[in-house]
Amino acid sequence: MHFNIVFACEMSSEKKWYVVYTKPRWEKKVHGLFDEKGFENYCPLNKVRKKWSDRMKTVHEPLFKSYVFIKIAEEEKTAVRMVNGVVNFVYWLGKPAVVRENEIVDIKKFLDEYENVQAEPLELAENMKVRVERGALMNKEATVVKVMNNKVQIIIESIGYSLTAYVDKSNIAVAGKY
Repeated sequence: MHFNIVFACEMSSEKKWYVVYTKPRWEKKVHGLFDEKGFENYCPLNKVRKKWSDRMKTVHEPLFKSYVFIKIAEEEKTAVRMVNGVVNFVYWLGKPAVVRENEIVDIKKFLDEYENVQAEPLELAENMKVRVERGALMNKEATVVKVMNNKVQIIIESIGYSLTAYVDKSNIAVAGKY
């Protein structure tokens, strides 16, 4: 199963899920500190079977290294940054990344059902089939021509013409991975 976490850039006083970057190997500690301060948060833990010389044991390791999700209002960001072990928020397109509620729910369900899960960042490559998720070209399938920093050059052929557009990576999903 693939998750296409889409980071949105939004501002309001309602609570949203953000991604916090922690010191290395501090995910569980930061999760505990957030709990102590009353912040709703989630540190996805992967169940991994480890073999010691005398036994097998299931351990819980963070799925996303140095990441913890936290649900807060805009005005709580400063208090979050002050928590020991927090480096900063993860930024996407110049603003703190926002994760949709349904994506947090999907990660929880997935980890409840599976063990030894691998989390790998989505890499766009030339000739990959993608779908535009937002903007004027929404729901159009396209082919990646070139990948540049936060932009992707795509070709859309479904209308009988070859249109080339430069689209933010955040607006692209791998075709068939809805």
